[in-house]
Amino acid sequence: MFSNRWFSAATLLVAGALQTLTFSPFHFWWLGPVSALLILLACIPLPAKQLFFAGLLVGLGLFGSGATWVYISISEFGNTSIPVSVLLTAAFVAVLALFPGIAFWFWGKLAKVSAVRRLILFPAIWILGDWLRGWLLTGFPWLYLGTAHTDGPLAGLAPVIGVHGLTFLIAASGAAVFGIGWLFIKQRHTNAGIVALVTLVPWLAAPALNRVDWTDISTEPTSVAAMQGNIPQLIKWDPEFLKDQIVVYLGMTEPYWDVDLILWPETAIPIPQDQAGKIIDHIEENLGENSTLITGIPWYGFSERAGGFTYHNSIMAMGNGEGIYHKQKLVPFGEYVPLEGVLRGLIGFFDLPMSSFTRGPKNQSPLNANGTKVMPFICYEVAYPDFLARNAVNSDLLLTISNDGWFGDSVGPLQHLQIARMRALETGRYMIRGTNNGVTAIIDHKGQITARIPQFERAVLTGEVFKASGSTPYMVAASWPVLTLALILIVFVRERVIPKG
Repeated sequence: MFSNRWFSAATLLVAGALQTLTFSPFHFWWLGPVSALLILLACIPLPAKQLFFAGLLVGLGLFGSGATWVYISISEFGNTSIPVSVLLTAAFVAVLALFPGIAFWFWGKLAKVSAVRRLILFPAIWILGDWLRGWLLTGFPWLYLGTAHTDGPLAGLAPVIGVHGLTFLIAASGAAVFGIGWLFIKQRHTNAGIVALVTLVPWLAAPALNRVDWTDISTEPTSVAAMQGNIPQLIKWDPEFLKDQIVVYLGMTEPYWDVDLILWPETAIPIPQDQAGKIIDHIEENLGENSTLITGIPWYGFSERAGGFTYHNSIMAMGNGEGIYHKQKLVPFGEYVPLEGVLRGLIGFFDLPMSSFTRGPKNQSPLNANGTKVMPFICYEVAYPDFLARNAVNSDLLLTISNDGWFGDSVGPLQHLQIARMRALETGRYMIRGTNNGVTAIIDHKGQITARIPQFERAVLTGEVFKASGSTPYMVAASWPVLTLALILIVFVRERVIPKG
């Protein structure tokens, strides 16, 4: 069947699309190894020069099914016509699909026509492609296969090897199933049994590791109240409605001024801090003696690093707390416009409100909330596994704010929530997630949601979180061990230790 190029191409597209079903809201994590197996069934017989197109088809299947929620941002909120929105979305998917295409091209160059080499190199090539996609041109660290295991059997390994390590195991499992079948056909039953046993080890060990606490969790709770204002995206930056939005959040907070930690979402105060003095004063006057309010707010001021006045997408603490954090990982076109001098004014999408932010400095300190060290992350930043793990060191608690209203009722916000859960699991820390229209949630140190507000509701989330101390193995080493393993496999094959056949 796989000698038929049309059947093979269809299989690769379907294999990519199946990966989307492993993530929220579907949670069919077991389709990860199935997808890897289908990819191998289609790719192993292919000439090396065709592997680039094979990877491209996998990418089109994955991102065409799992990332087209960007269309909503472009069309509904970007004041862009439907034909242009479709074209830009297709271009977005095609560019992302180049990453597995390039990875598979490299796979063919290294493995040549050897089926054994291709099987050994497959998981290494896969995660190196993922890593490159999460780094190049600010990166798109979304739809990593390992993320599906917030609710899967490999979850216990996340604090040890991180999401890239989980992805490696999933890809390796698909390769192992292929290899076991091939060994049985060759009647090498003993070898097939050994491969099966080695493959099962992490799947059997991970549930036991899930009961291990890698960090020390305090027994003293911190009370939390997170406001989900459900402000319509179309009026978010309308000057006529700016005051009304602040009134909404103040009204929602009225019964909760004495809660330990109060959270408002990204840009809940939709005016820069230098113009929001009266609002900030009002908040600090009403906060309880031991209460801290943390809110998203644009920041405008002079920056020595930038050599002038700049805007930042920021988050600040007030009341019995202090500190301000400027977002470091900006979203292209949403928060800054590449080639701004050329693209500004061409279409509405290149002129979105508040799309002239400046990236914040590295190595920013946690916010202080009544002695609790809270490391904040704004929206897209929570998707970067190594970035978050590095910044979570010496923090007691994680916090992320977002405005997922840009993505409507698509799967995007639910994928975003699952990504935040994986970050809490990797770092062994509680995470508070505050959003404008959902999903606002409290996530424990095992990546499980302890409280949440449904999407598209104006409501207040109340609950408790607990401080954590210490570091998980993943926080110490990040993704370097699994990336090093991938490079070792490449060198191992490159040095012709594995036969060509």
